[in-house]
Amino acid sequence: MNSPQRPRAASPLALSGPERTAILQLLHDPQYVDRSPRALFALLLDAGRYLASVSTFYRILRSAGETRPRRNERTHPPYTRPELLATAPPQLWSWDITKLKGPAKWVHLHLYVILDVFSRYVVGWMLAPRESAELAQALIAATCDKQAIAPGRLTLHADRGTSMRSKPVALLLADLGVTNSHSRPPVSDDNPYSESQFRTLKYPPEFPERFESEAHARAFCQGFFEWYNHHHHHSGIGFMTPAAMHSGCAPHLYEARQRVLAQAFAEHPERFKGRLPMPPPLPTAVGINLPAKTPYAQGEREASTVNSPQPVSHRV
Repeated sequence: MNSPQRPRAASPLALSGPERTAILQLLHDPQYVDRSPRALFALLLDAGRYLASVSTFYRILRSAGETRPRRNERTHPPYTRPELLATAPPQLWSWDITKLKGPAKWVHLHLYVILDVFSRYVVGWMLAPRESAELAQALIAATCDKQAIAPGRLTLHADRGTSMRSKPVALLLADLGVTNSHSRPPVSDDNPYSESQFRTLKYPPEFPERFESEAHARAFCQGFFEWYNHHHHHSGIGFMTPAAMHSGCAPHLYEARQRVLAQAFAEHPERFKGRLPMPPPLPTAVGINLPAKTPYAQGEREASTVNSPQPVSHRV
């Protein structure tokens, strides 16, 4: 039978209780609370004082449960993960601002773009020499008026840029009855549709390295958005054009595609191995960060596909 262990005798070299308390109080002093034990040790030496070794400072802090930073730190509030759904236009818009290189180094133009998420239709855009909340406010107001947005019908999503979180924009959206939504910092995937649209804009070979002037950039953007809305067959919407989705013509075009494929199948079923071909499906819902187990999970997968690098269709 083992005899009980006797308490270990304190080392005669150990600091006394009052000495340990004095060191802990010094570490709590407002003058030193932001200093690491190593920095405080050096400061004390410079002042002609020696209280204990650096390792002893750490042991005292560890015994007090204070190896974490000792000052009170500001904590950021938790940001809610945006979960947004659109089953038709115009229920959910995404907007962002991107820079275009100007005629000289350090000269940029700012392109504001508002995109309908369900149809991918660019409902509003503006080119300006600077970024400002007032310009964004004017574009949003004009676009909502043009699209006849009724109060309580639309959610406008953006990242957390200065203009996006500005007071003028927030007040405007409140007056219009538009729900304001923002990405989480610094989660870029919370705004995939605008990011994908900018990629389509900037990656074709014909996109200039620099624009010679604001007029040059404006002319290019006018041609691009005309092509993008009315001629670009978008992979995320069943290879329909955004205009067809936005106007409601896409289901009729889908039926026409079905008839063409059915005729081809009737003429040569052997070429299709006995299976009736179908056109690319149209989305019934799209969104941002939709829960995987919802009926609209397909929309979330489409958003991920849109945000991934894709071969860019070039304007013709």
